[in-house]
Amino acid sequence: MSFKRTIHAIDTHAGEPMRVVTGGVPNIPGKTVHEKMVWLRENDDQLRKLMLREPRGYPPLCCNVIVPPCHPDADAGYVIMEQIEYPVMSGGNTISVATVLLEMGMLPMQEPVTELVLEAPAGLIRIRAECKDGKVKSVTFKNVPAFAAYLDTEIDVPHLGKVKVDVGWGGMFYVIADVRQFPGVELIPEHGAEIARISAMIRQAAIEQLPVEHPDYPGVGITISQLSGPASSPDADWKNAVTVASGDFDWDKPSTWTGAIDRCPCGTGTCAKMAVLHAKGELPLNQDFRHQGILGNVFTGRLVEETKVGEKTAVIPTISGTSWIYGINTYVLDNDDPFTEGFCVQDIWA
Repeated sequence: MSFKRTIHAIDTHAGEPMRVVTGGVPNIPGKTVHEKMVWLRENDDQLRKLMLREPRGYPPLCCNVIVPPCHPDADAGYVIMEQIEYPVMSGGNTISVATVLLEMGMLPMQEPVTELVLEAPAGLIRIRAECKDGKVKSVTFKNVPAFAAYLDTEIDVPHLGKVKVDVGWGGMFYVIADVRQFPGVELIPEHGAEIARISAMIRQAAIEQLPVEHPDYPGVGITISQLSGPASSPDADWKNAVTVASGDFDWDKPSTWTGAIDRCPCGTGTCAKMAVLHAKGELPLNQDFRHQGILGNVFTGRLVEETKVGEKTAVIPTISGTSWIYGINTYVLDNDDPFTEGFCVQDIWA
């Protein structure tokens, strides 16, 4: 047999499915992992589409590519790929990558605690993994600095009216709205279609009305929306549903007013939410923040120190969570397959 591409990957989930590519990708040029990310985006975006689109993927799936680290302090590097972008950082994906590296023996596991350093496009991410009986039970990492960009700001959302939002950076820019502004909508799987519809509209309105800027990542704007509300369990402090775009948005085409809901509590979204709460004086340093996802599982965050991002006051967050391996796979692209980048059909794709 002969194939155009053969990709080896481990499939994991923390609620959200997250694929980790461990082999089959040629050497990617770049002096940093960020440069490798840019090279992939500009020269081999076929890989992202092949892994995330049908028939090998579906809208909520994320993907990571393990690459050699460029920084001397890092044990491994990884490039994050999502449905419409290459994020510089992702919490759930970081937890999954660390889990795969240790449980698959790509890096040595030490019990009860393994410490390692990963190089993300955003920079070095320090990991502490609690391990037992050859399994990673929990992963804690120190994230990039998070900050609030807008607080309690009104935007005009067509078909919804005035909506009050916050905008925070936690590795990506999130527009965050309290779900209680939308009577009858709850952060539960059964309301997923309405959550995705409202979130997509808020995201697009925020992109158009709220300019943002990160001094280290020029051109990065608001890409994700988060509906936030009271937790449904005494074991959590807040609940959230993050919606990721799965296609282009068009106000003239209601079928595009949708997206893929993050099935996990969302690590970078948790960091953005914590930064917003801290800026409002509602979350002090060194206090656990238990953030529940739409499925009910929890990531635990904590703000450990204040810092600066350019002229902005920022905070250093940590995130703790768990990911589980559910598949060990080899994906191929047949020489005769006409769908060399996969495909999307609008019954489930925006």
